[in-house]
Amino acid sequence: MKARIKITLKNGVLDPQGKAISHTLESLGFDGINDVRQGKYIEVSIAETDPEKADAEIKKMCEDLLANTVIENYSYELEEI
Repeated sequence: MKARIKITLKNGVLDPQGKAISHTLESLGFDGINDVRQGKYIEVSIAETDPEKADAEIKKMCEDLLANTVIENYSYELEEI
């Protein structure tokens, strides 16, 4: 199975990289930029074929390593390959 994982900062958490991206876009002439938040995208392929076990395994990966759940949210989609 393949998991497509999106990790983003929680609302209210400062995002200095997002601010830098926003500033650079404005300096390149892109007007009307209200806010930029940056995050992470990770794809993980696992050998597990049982959807419930795969879901539990990916959730554990996210909570134990991939996302800092104090300041980040995560979501994922599982797909059979």
